[in-house]
Amino acid sequence: MNSQLKVLGTKHIGKITFTGIEGGFGPGKKAILAKDTARIHNQPVGEINRRINNNRKWFKDGVDIIDLKSVMAQNHNEIGFTQNAWNRAKNIYLLSERGYAKLLKILDDDKAWEIYDELVDNYFNMRVAVKENKPAIVNQERLAIMKDNSATRKANILYKIAMHTKSDSSKEMLLAKAASLITGEMTIPVMEKKTYTATDIANECGIKAQAVGKIANRLGLKAEQPGQNKYGRWANSKSQYSDKEVPQWLYFEEGREAIKKELEE
Repeated sequence: MNSQLKVLGTKHIGKITFTGIEGGFGPGKKAILAKDTARIHNQPVGEINRRINNNRKWFKDGVDIIDLKSVMAQNHNEIGFTQNAWNRAKNIYLLSERGYAKLLKILDDDKAWEIYDELVDNYFNMRVAVKENKPAIVNQERLAIMKDNSATRKANILYKIAMHTKSDSSKEMLLAKAASLITGEMTIPVMEKKTYTATDIANECGIKAQAVGKIANRLGLKAEQPGQNKYGRWANSKSQYSDKEVPQWLYFEEGREAIKKELEE
Protein backbone atom coordinates (compact mmCIF):
# COMPACT_ATOMS: atom_id res chain seq x y z
CA MET A 1 0.00 0.00 0.00
CA ASN A 2 1.16 3.54 -0.73
CA SER A 3 0.60 4.61 2.88
CA GLN A 4 -0.67 3.17 6.15
CA LEU A 5 -4.38 3.21 6.78
CA LYS A 6 -5.72 5.66 9.31
CA VAL A 7 -9.28 5.29 10.58
CA LEU A 8 -10.88 8.73 10.91
CA GLY A 9 -13.91 7.42 12.78
CA THR A 10 -17.58 7.59 11.87
CA LYS A 11 -18.35 10.21 9.23
CA HIS A 12 -21.69 11.88 8.63
CA ILE A 13 -22.43 13.47 5.24
CA GLY A 14 -26.09 14.48 5.31
CA LYS A 15 -27.94 11.25 6.14
CA ILE A 16 -24.98 9.13 5.02
CA THR A 17 -22.97 7.44 7.80
CA PHE A 18 -19.80 5.47 7.12
CA THR A 19 -16.27 4.78 8.38
CA GLY A 20 -13.82 7.44 7.25
CA ILE A 21 -10.47 6.01 6.16
CA GLU A 22 -7.34 7.79 4.99
CA GLY A 23 -4.35 6.21 3.27
CA GLY A 24 -3.85 3.14 1.18
CA PHE A 25 -3.92 5.14 -2.05
CA GLY A 26 -1.46 7.82 -0.98
CA PRO A 27 -0.90 10.21 1.94
CA GLY A 28 -4.04 12.16 2.81
CA LYS A 29 -6.16 10.36 0.20
CA LYS A 30 -9.60 9.36 1.45
CA ALA A 31 -11.00 5.87 0.89
CA ILE A 32 -14.23 3.99 1.57
CA LEU A 33 -14.96 0.36 2.39
CA ALA A 34 -17.08 -1.70 0.00
CA LYS A 35 -19.16 -2.81 2.97
CA ASP A 36 -19.99 0.85 3.68
CA THR A 37 -20.98 1.46 0.05
CA ALA A 38 -23.29 -1.56 0.34
CA ARG A 39 -25.04 -0.03 3.36
CA ILE A 40 -25.17 3.45 1.78
CA HIS A 41 -26.75 2.06 -1.41
CA ASN A 42 -29.03 -0.31 0.51
CA GLN A 43 -27.57 -3.45 -1.06
CA PRO A 44 -26.02 -6.60 0.44
CA VAL A 45 -22.24 -6.43 0.66
CA GLY A 46 -22.17 -9.72 -1.25
CA GLU A 47 -23.89 -8.01 -4.19
CA ILE A 48 -21.39 -5.13 -4.16
CA ASN A 49 -18.49 -7.59 -4.09
CA ARG A 50 -20.09 -9.58 -6.89
CA ARG A 51 -20.36 -6.45 -9.05
CA ILE A 52 -16.73 -5.60 -8.35
CA ASN A 53 -15.50 -9.15 -9.03
CA ASN A 54 -17.47 -9.40 -12.28
CA ASN A 55 -15.77 -6.20 -13.46
CA ARG A 56 -12.45 -6.69 -11.69
CA LYS A 57 -10.39 -6.04 -14.81
CA TRP A 58 -11.52 -2.39 -14.77
CA PHE A 59 -10.32 -1.81 -11.19
CA LYS A 60 -6.61 -1.10 -10.96
CA ASP A 61 -4.94 -2.45 -7.83
CA GLY A 62 -3.46 0.27 -5.63
CA VAL A 63 -5.15 3.01 -7.66
CA ASP A 64 -8.85 2.12 -7.68
CA ILE A 65 -9.05 -0.75 -5.21
CA ILE A 66 -7.22 -2.68 -2.50
CA ASP A 67 -8.27 -6.08 -1.17
CA LEU A 68 -7.49 -5.61 2.53
CA LYS A 69 -7.85 -9.33 3.09
CA SER A 70 -4.63 -9.83 1.16
CA VAL A 71 -2.60 -7.02 2.77
CA MET A 72 -3.84 -6.76 6.37
CA ALA A 73 -3.20 -9.40 8.99
CA GLN A 74 -4.43 -7.47 12.02
CA ASN A 75 -6.19 -4.34 13.30
CA HIS A 76 -9.31 -5.28 11.36
CA ASN A 77 -11.39 -4.44 14.44
CA GLU A 78 -10.61 -0.78 13.82
CA ILE A 79 -12.39 -0.86 10.49
CA GLY A 80 -15.47 -2.59 11.88
CA PHE A 81 -14.80 -6.31 11.29
CA THR A 82 -15.01 -8.98 13.94
CA GLN A 83 -12.57 -11.87 13.73
CA ASN A 84 -15.41 -14.11 12.54
CA ALA A 85 -16.51 -11.69 9.80
CA TRP A 86 -12.91 -11.20 8.71
CA ASN A 87 -12.28 -14.93 8.47
CA ARG A 88 -15.53 -15.60 6.54
CA ALA A 89 -15.04 -12.86 3.96
CA LYS A 90 -13.39 -13.85 0.69
CA ASN A 91 -12.65 -10.21 -0.21
CA ILE A 92 -12.65 -7.02 1.85
CA TYR A 93 -12.40 -4.21 -0.64
CA LEU A 94 -11.28 -0.64 -0.04
CA LEU A 95 -12.09 1.88 -2.80
CA SER A 96 -10.44 5.16 -3.71
CA GLU A 97 -12.48 8.06 -5.08
CA ARG A 98 -11.72 6.81 -8.61
CA GLY A 99 -12.63 3.24 -7.64
CA TYR A 100 -15.89 4.37 -6.10
CA ALA A 101 -16.73 6.29 -9.29
CA LYS A 102 -16.18 3.09 -11.29
CA LEU A 103 -18.43 1.16 -8.92
CA LEU A 104 -21.14 3.78 -9.39
CA LYS A 105 -20.88 3.43 -13.15
CA ILE A 106 -21.61 -0.27 -12.66
CA LEU A 107 -24.53 0.42 -10.32
CA ASP A 108 -25.70 3.24 -12.64
CA ASP A 109 -28.84 4.65 -11.06
CA ASP A 110 -29.93 8.18 -10.15
CA LYS A 111 -29.73 7.55 -6.41
CA ALA A 112 -26.17 6.29 -6.76
CA TRP A 113 -25.02 9.47 -8.49
CA GLU A 114 -26.78 11.69 -5.93
CA ILE A 115 -24.85 9.91 -3.19
CA TYR A 116 -21.64 10.24 -5.21
CA ASP A 117 -22.09 14.02 -5.39
CA GLU A 118 -22.47 14.16 -1.61
CA LEU A 119 -19.38 12.05 -0.93
CA VAL A 120 -17.16 13.76 -3.51
CA ASP A 121 -18.13 17.27 -2.42
CA ASN A 122 -17.92 16.69 1.32
CA TYR A 123 -15.55 13.76 1.84
CA PHE A 124 -13.20 12.76 -0.97
CA ASN A 125 -12.44 16.32 -2.06
CA MET A 126 -11.98 17.70 1.44
CA ARG A 127 -8.17 17.68 1.26
CA VAL A 128 -7.64 19.31 4.69
CA ALA A 129 -5.03 17.37 6.65
CA VAL A 130 -7.06 15.47 9.21
CA LYS A 131 -3.83 13.75 10.22
CA GLU A 132 -2.54 17.10 11.53
CA ASN A 133 -5.29 17.00 14.15
CA LYS A 134 -6.84 20.36 13.30
CA PRO A 135 -10.57 19.73 13.71
CA ALA A 136 -11.41 23.44 13.61
CA ILE A 137 -9.87 23.78 10.14
CA VAL A 138 -11.59 20.59 8.97
CA ASN A 139 -14.97 21.83 10.16
CA GLN A 140 -14.37 25.22 8.56
CA GLU A 141 -13.50 23.60 5.23
CA ARG A 142 -16.54 21.33 5.41
CA LEU A 143 -18.84 24.28 6.10
CA ALA A 144 -17.28 26.27 3.25
CA ILE A 145 -17.83 23.40 0.80
CA MET A 146 -21.42 22.91 1.94
CA LYS A 147 -22.07 26.65 1.66
CA ASP A 148 -20.66 26.78 -1.89
CA ASN A 149 -22.71 23.76 -2.95
CA SER A 150 -25.87 25.26 -1.47
CA ALA A 151 -25.25 28.59 -3.24
CA THR A 152 -24.70 26.83 -6.57
CA ARG A 153 -27.93 24.84 -6.23
CA LYS A 154 -29.90 28.00 -5.34
CA ALA A 155 -28.37 29.92 -8.26
CA ASN A 156 -29.26 27.10 -10.64
CA ILE A 157 -32.89 27.14 -9.44
CA LEU A 158 -33.09 30.92 -9.85
CA TYR A 159 -31.63 30.67 -13.35
CA LYS A 160 -34.23 28.08 -14.38
CA ILE A 161 -37.03 30.24 -12.99
CA ALA A 162 -35.64 33.27 -14.83
CA MET A 163 -35.57 31.40 -18.14
CA HIS A 164 -39.30 30.69 -17.77
CA THR A 165 -40.26 34.23 -16.73
CA LYS A 166 -41.91 36.39 -19.37
CA SER A 167 -41.33 39.70 -17.59
CA ASP A 168 -37.96 41.18 -18.63
CA SER A 169 -37.61 43.12 -15.37
CA SER A 170 -38.37 40.03 -13.24
CA LYS A 171 -35.96 37.98 -15.32
CA GLU A 172 -33.26 40.61 -14.83
CA MET A 173 -33.72 40.59 -11.04
CA LEU A 174 -33.63 36.79 -10.84
CA LEU A 175 -30.46 36.57 -12.95
CA ALA A 176 -28.83 39.28 -10.85
CA LYS A 177 -29.62 37.35 -7.67
CA ALA A 178 -28.27 34.13 -9.19
CA ALA A 179 -25.07 35.95 -10.15
CA SER A 180 -24.69 37.33 -6.62
CA LEU A 181 -24.96 33.84 -5.11
CA ILE A 182 -22.07 32.64 -7.29
CA THR A 183 -19.81 35.71 -7.39
CA GLY A 184 -20.82 37.57 -4.23
CA GLU A 185 -21.58 40.63 -6.34
CA MET A 186 -24.99 41.90 -7.42
CA THR A 187 -24.14 41.90 -11.11
CA ILE A 188 -26.92 43.26 -13.31
CA PRO A 189 -27.00 41.39 -16.63
CA VAL A 190 -27.62 43.17 -19.89
CA MET A 191 -31.30 43.21 -20.81
CA GLU A 192 -32.15 40.26 -23.00
CA LYS A 193 -32.29 40.84 -26.72
CA LYS A 194 -35.53 40.51 -28.62
CA THR A 195 -35.89 37.00 -30.00
CA TYR A 196 -37.83 35.37 -32.83
CA THR A 197 -38.93 31.75 -33.15
CA ALA A 198 -38.54 29.83 -36.39
CA THR A 199 -42.33 30.12 -36.77
CA ASP A 200 -42.15 33.92 -36.43
CA ILE A 201 -39.59 34.15 -39.24
CA ALA A 202 -41.40 31.55 -41.35
CA ASN A 203 -44.67 33.50 -41.17
CA GLU A 204 -42.85 36.70 -42.10
CA CYS A 205 -41.13 35.10 -45.09
CA GLY A 206 -44.01 32.89 -46.26
CA ILE A 207 -42.22 29.58 -45.75
CA LYS A 208 -42.44 26.69 -43.28
CA ALA A 209 -40.68 26.72 -39.89
CA GLN A 210 -38.78 23.56 -40.86
CA ALA A 211 -37.31 25.45 -43.81
CA VAL A 212 -36.05 28.16 -41.48
CA GLY A 213 -34.33 25.54 -39.35
CA LYS A 214 -32.70 23.93 -42.40
CA ILE A 215 -31.35 27.29 -43.58
CA ALA A 216 -30.01 28.04 -40.10
CA ASN A 217 -28.25 24.66 -40.00
CA ARG A 218 -26.81 25.17 -43.46
CA LEU A 219 -25.45 28.58 -42.50
CA GLY A 220 -24.17 27.35 -39.15
CA LEU A 221 -26.14 29.95 -37.22
CA LYS A 222 -26.84 27.81 -34.13
CA ALA A 223 -24.48 27.65 -31.16
CA GLU A 224 -23.72 24.46 -29.27
CA GLN A 225 -26.33 23.69 -26.63
CA PRO A 226 -27.05 25.31 -24.25
CA GLY A 227 -25.13 28.41 -25.35
CA GLN A 228 -25.71 31.39 -27.57
CA ASN A 229 -23.96 33.51 -30.20
CA LYS A 230 -24.72 36.72 -32.10
CA TYR A 231 -27.42 34.96 -34.17
CA GLY A 232 -29.50 33.62 -31.26
CA ARG A 233 -29.65 31.45 -28.17
CA TRP A 234 -31.00 28.12 -26.91
CA ALA A 235 -34.01 28.06 -24.58
CA ASN A 236 -36.20 25.36 -23.08
CA SER A 237 -39.68 25.15 -24.52
CA LYS A 238 -42.62 22.88 -23.75
CA SER A 239 -43.10 20.24 -26.40
CA GLN A 240 -46.24 20.50 -28.52
CA TYR A 241 -46.88 16.77 -28.14
CA SER A 242 -46.01 16.14 -24.45
CA ASP A 243 -45.32 17.78 -21.10
CA LYS A 244 -41.57 17.47 -21.61
CA GLU A 245 -39.39 20.49 -22.26
CA VAL A 246 -37.30 20.49 -25.42
CA PRO A 247 -34.45 22.77 -26.52
CA GLN A 248 -35.53 25.48 -28.98
CA TRP A 249 -33.30 27.84 -30.93
CA LEU A 250 -34.45 31.47 -30.71
CA TYR A 251 -33.15 33.96 -33.26
CA PHE A 252 -31.78 37.41 -32.49
CA GLU A 253 -32.19 40.21 -35.04
CA GLU A 254 -28.87 39.15 -36.63
CA GLY A 255 -30.17 35.60 -37.10
CA ARG A 256 -33.46 36.80 -38.51
CA GLU A 257 -31.63 39.01 -41.03
CA ALA A 258 -29.27 36.19 -42.01
CA ILE A 259 -32.26 33.93 -42.83
CA LYS A 260 -33.99 36.67 -44.85
CA LYS A 261 -30.79 37.49 -46.73
CA GLU A 262 -30.28 33.83 -47.66
CA LEU A 263 -33.85 33.63 -48.99
CA GLU A 264 -33.37 36.78 -51.09
CA GLU A 265 -30.21 35.42 -52.65
